[in-house]
Amino acid sequence: MAEYEACIMGIRAAIERKIKVLEIYGDSALVIYQLKGEWETRDPKLVRYRKLVMELIEEFDSVTFSYLPRDENQMADALATLASMFKVNKLEDMKPIQISIYEAPAHCCNIDNEGEKDDHLWYHDILQYVKSREYPNHTTENDKKTLRRLAIDYVLDGDILYKRGKDQVLLRGVDAVEANEILEEVHEEKPVKQEAVVAC
Repeated sequence: MAEYEACIMGIRAAIERKIKVLEIYGDSALVIYQLKGEWETRDPKLVRYRKLVMELIEEFDSVTFSYLPRDENQMADALATLASMFKVNKLEDMKPIQISIYEAPAHCCNIDNEGEKDDHLWYHDILQYVKSREYPNHTTENDKKTLRRLAIDYVLDGDILYKRGKDQVLLRGVDAVEANEILEEVHEEKPVKQEAVVAC
């Protein structure tokens, strides 16, 4: 029943946000296959839950149910780990976790609109180290160690600095102005269907 409850909470949250295309992932084979109609629902308690879910999903243009084995369900693992970190004092009420939803992606908030501080690019020290193995002035031993470790992932091609990604793709370093231009281009308003994923 807990799996149905979690699924219903996720569906209601998607309805409140006016989502129209919904993907539901669950690590309970029983719940997912009952909701897909592949397994019969016999337990009278579960029949009522299934009926409620079927009523709620009428709000969406498209809904898919996917079974995700428990060992592949990273979201559930993360929430379980988070829950295990709390010590509940039964004499006090639990405080709710506040979740904020931002209109812009988080990485957009990390870019300084006024350009680089101290007239250097964010990657200036890494560039200098990769070019000539020189450390900035007044660098501590700890800073030198950090710079050497960071520089391992960078490659210089002429004057252009690239970071080697995990998949060996080279990512070009850009300044704040160019980063803003790229983000604006990528995130410019286009008609998009709202979609959501619910893990239960």
